[in-house]
Amino acid sequence: MSEPNEHEPLTEDPRPDGLRSAQSLVVVNTGDGKGKSSSAFGMMLRGLAVDWRVAVCQFVKSGEWQVGEEKMGRQLGVDWHSFGDGFTWDSNNLDHDRQHARDGWAKAAELIAAGDHRLVILDELTYLCTWGWVPTGEVVNAIKARPEHVNIVITGRDAAPEIIEIADTVTSMTEVKHAYAQGIRAKRGIDY
Repeated sequence: MSEPNEHEPLTEDPRPDGLRSAQSLVVVNTGDGKGKSSSAFGMMLRGLAVDWRVAVCQFVKSGEWQVGEEKMGRQLGVDWHSFGDGFTWDSNNLDHDRQHARDGWAKAAELIAAGDHRLVILDELTYLCTWGWVPTGEVVNAIKARPEHVNIVITGRDAAPEIIEIADTVTSMTEVKHAYAQGIRAKRGIDY
């Protein structure tokens, strides 16, 4: 069989044989490109559309930022939790930020274990593991021990290999070009 030309439509079904259902999935959106959280919030909307209870736990963005996803998510009934204090480079007290993140992770782990939500989004969780604020092993164990109906989405750069290993789907966003690099500020309605 010859290799398909990427510029022509597929003529054969590319799906593998023997597809099966899964009770839940773990999805990781990582990489240096834009769209990790935006993709997760698209899944938030899909979950709501099929009447799932959805929770979002944000670990870097501050609850004071008033991002559009939070506003709409709350209006649609999403349980929204902000455990971040904003960008670390703006912090006056990294020890406080570290403890806030640890406390937030403890609450997120309880939320996952409770099984009240079909979808739990752990937005920017990878940073806590990368910085050593939360042990990666704790995250992996909480995800492995989750109730079988709980779907997890994790976002953030530099996802740890252990997290990638337990995920069902991993997407690495690659930056090709970004307005910020051209001196353009984040735009409300597009970036937040």
